[in-house]
Amino acid sequence: MKYPKGRNVYVQFSSHQELTTMDQSQGRGDEPNRILLVTIHHMLYPITVDVLHQVFSPHGIVEKVVTFQKSAGFQALIQFQSRQSAVIARSGLQGRNIYDGCCQLDIQFSNLDELQVNYNNDRSRDFTNPNLPSEQKGRPSNPGYGDAGGMYAVQGAVGFSQMANAAAIAAAFGNGLPPGITGTNDRCTIIVSNLNPNKIDEDKLFNLFSLYGNIVRIKLLRNKPDHALIQMGDGFQAELAVHFLKGAMLFGKQLEVNFSKHANITQGPETHEYINSNLNRFNRNAAKNYRYCCSPTRMIHLSTLPQDVTEDEIANLVEEHGDIVNSKVFEMNGKKQALVQFETEEQATEALVCKHATSLSGSIIRISFSQLQSI
Repeated sequence: MKYPKGRNVYVQFSSHQELTTMDQSQGRGDEPNRILLVTIHHMLYPITVDVLHQVFSPHGIVEKVVTFQKSAGFQALIQFQSRQSAVIARSGLQGRNIYDGCCQLDIQFSNLDELQVNYNNDRSRDFTNPNLPSEQKGRPSNPGYGDAGGMYAVQGAVGFSQMANAAAIAAAFGNGLPPGITGTNDRCTIIVSNLNPNKIDEDKLFNLFSLYGNIVRIKLLRNKPDHALIQMGDGFQAELAVHFLKGAMLFGKQLEVNFSKHANITQGPETHEYINSNLNRFNRNAAKNYRYCCSPTRMIHLSTLPQDVTEDEIANLVEEHGDIVNSKVFEMNGKKQALVQFETEEQATEALVCKHATSLSGSIIRISFSQLQSI
């Protein structure tokens, strides 16, 4: 037939059943292969290697998993021991959600023959070679903060099980994330500015930011004494910290808290390591800790106290940080706890960052913000 501009156009039937726009470097659609290319849509909760392993391993032996971010969204390559297992997994999981109403699986067969995995961490894993490095190095912080074990048991390469973390998020926010939290952030490192350089240090920053997730490492910037970098356990925890601490007052300064352009903090002589700290709060009861996340309040909650502690001892511990409006010592499940209400949120924040993880009559006390309005 003739085209208006005088060009000839030839039309014939194609042998293809449909058009596809997939990345031919990784996916080949319906031609069976033992490696699957998985794209996750509507990702409200963080998805890690351990989450994917738990989802896919019931269908066969998973050898390797690699996750990455592309223009299509969050993706993963999953290598099974056999092609048959991959076929069964794709058939059983295509279009399914990892969590109710979100994290939908879109699965193709990859055209790769073998996955190359260099590190075993929350982003990649070779289950056939557990001896690969995790990229986690560096010196520990002050005594107590860098010790493994103890009061809060350490689990996993980043201080806690990533699978348990994803499950804890789902348990804590099963009916929807808190207002302002997207759940899609994948940046783990935070930059904090407008600090008071005369009063702040890495452990005090740890005490504050560990309210929102486990801490990997912290670095005070020596060329900018009022700046610090904080690497959280994952992007969701970093988002919680940015959301709840932006604009908080501490030591007479209003904090600026934002996501850093750096993906992580390079370990070195100026970094303090907390990845194996027994003081990271989310190694146990993570779902409960997520539910308690909030902006600083005037009320602090103290736990793991000595059984014979008195209100006077509690007041003596924290009164240097501000005017105490009210306090109360009480017992719950056979354990002594306390509430202290200050005149301002800044005073309560200072008491928390200075007195959390300190010793009182031989007990290492734990301090959090309470959302109660009065005692």
